[in-house]
Formats: sequence, C-alpha cells, structure tokens
Amino acid sequence: MTHTSKKILVAGGSGFLGTNLCRSLLKEGHEVIVLDNFSSGHRENIDYLTGLGKLQVLEQDVASPINVKVDQIYNMACVASPVQYQEDPLQTLRTSTEGIGNLLALARRNGARILQSSTSEIYGNPIVHPQTEDYFGNVNPVGPRACYDEGKRCAETLCMDFHRIYGIEVKIARIFNTYGPFMQPQDGRVVSNFIVQALLNRPITIYGDGSQTRSFCYVDDLIAGIRALMDSPRHIVGPINLGNPGEYTVLELAEKIITLVGSSSKIIFQPLPQDDPSKRRPDISRAKELLKWEPKIALEEGLIRTITYFDKILQNEETLAMAHASSHFVVQRPLNGAGEIAL
Repeated sequence: MTHTSKKILVAGGSGFLGTNLCRSLLKEGHEVIVLDNFSSGHRENIDYLTGLGKLQVLEQDVASPINVKVDQIYNMACVASPVQYQEDPLQTLRTSTEGIGNLLALARRNGARILQSSTSEIYGNPIVHPQTEDYFGNVNPVGPRACYDEGKRCAETLCMDFHRIYGIEVKIARIFNTYGPFMQPQDGRVVSNFIVQALLNRPITIYGDGSQTRSFCYVDDLIAGIRALMDSPRHIVGPINLGNPGEYTVLELAEKIITLVGSSSKIIFQPLPQDDPSKRRPDISRAKELLKWEPKIALEEGLIRTITYFDKILQNEETLAMAHASSHFVVQRPLNGAGEIAL
C-alpha cells in the first residue's frame, strides 16, 4: 500500500508509547517531529529513532506554546505510571490540560488532525464491567490519582469543545494497560516491575491480595489501533477503547512471568494503594466495528518478547551493577546490524 508522506508531530515522542509510535511512522516514510522535555522519556530513544528516517527534535515542555507546521499531531505526552505521575501532581495536571490546549491551538492554526491519547483511568474504579465508552466512570476527584485521572478527563473535554466550536479534526483513544519494548524498567507499572524482579530473582511485590484484574495489550497491537483511529474517516471522533479484552488477575500475571523467566522469585504482598481499581477490562466493540481493529498478540507471546527485551538490558554488566547499587536502571538499547532492537 502506498502512503502519502506527512509531517507529524509526536508530543512525548521519546517515551514508551511515543517511541514505538515514532518507529512505526518513520518506517512508513513520514517526517516526524518529536516534542519532548525528556522529563520521563529517554534521549537514547532519539538516537535509536534517528537511524530510522527523517526526524526532528523539539525540546520543550508541551505546556509551553508550540509553533511548527505539521499535518498531524499525536499527543502521547504525560507519564502514565501512578508512581511517576504522583511525584509531581501539579506538573501532571499542567501536561494533561495546558499541554493538550496548546496542541489543539496548534492543530487549529495548521488545519491538522490531532489524536489525544486518553486512558482507561477515565473510568476510575469502575462499577460497570467491562468498560464501554458511554460509561462516565467512578473517579475520586480529590484522591492522589486524580491529577492523572481528572487531567485526562479534562483533556477529553477540551478536545470535544475545540471540535464542536472550531471544527478541529479530533480523535480520542482510551488506552488500556500496554506493555512491551521501550518500557522503563523502573517506571513502577506492573508488567515491567514483575519482569525485572523476576529476572533479578528478587521478591515480586503485589499490592493488595492480587485478585484485582487487568487487561494487557502488547504495544505493537496498541500502535496499530492508534494509527487506525488517526487514519479513520473524519466523522469517527471517539472516544474509542483500545486494549486487549483478555482479563487476568495480578497474581496470575506474576505467576506467569515467574514461569516464563524460570525465576526463583517469591511473591510478597503489600497494602493496596488508595483508589487502585479492582478490575479493568475494555469493551472493544466500537474499535472492531469502526476501525476493523482488534489485538492479535496473545499475552504469553507478548510477555516473552518483553522479557527478552529486559533481559538484554540487564545482561549488561555496568547496568546490572548500577541496578544493584541504586535500584535505578539505565536503559541501554542493544541493536543488531540493521538498527533494529535486538529481541
């Protein structure tokens, strides 16, 4: 299939989802501008992306005014790990609200289409299961997670008001738990935590009794869904759930990872954080109908790919030594001769 090359801005392009998205766009021949202040993304990812195609880096905060010429805008900015977004809740709110406001203003000036990466956190601790897009959610607006949950809810409101008032071409993707290469080993999310702990034969920490459920989507599937939404007809605005409807308890995930790694790790339990959702699973009927999209990669296959990725990082003696010394992992991307991630 022949694609017309576009100039595409990816806010948060050095992060987990952003890097994988940029990789897909560059491989298809698009010109990509990464807008990132590197507060949570990695500069090493830019080095990797530079070898894939025409890439420009705009180092600034998305909450500051933006002035570039583009055809499309993907907003992937804002940390998604509860550990990270609660470290600076005011900045999380600024990124989610002022950031999308600036990008929407840019889209209006350029006549560009914009995709907002929203989140399943919109639904809070849901009392409707599985979650459909017409469910308004159960969010605690004054809890410690509200900076992210309410920030993303406000961002959806801004998108829809710009769409209604100015006719901006807006797409809203509600993203459920995603995992895969380019995750930060120390980002605090359950898949990366469990894999790193298992590879190092450390105790695997479960918060609560492990009965809470999640649905895990491999990143390649998620990127395919995001791009299908961006390229969908104008009248398809969203929000549209993007995730894998397979549902697992956190305890099942931990046990599966221990088995796949062949780890000697033991499972330990810690108190459950406030407002942690008890269950989470997307209804993707709308994505299937409107985008002809559904995930293809089973959990075990995706976990094996992700374990291989993290294993190569941790095999590096210097990285492993730093991990033991400070519990902080410096991600070094092993590449093969073709410039691909060596998985």
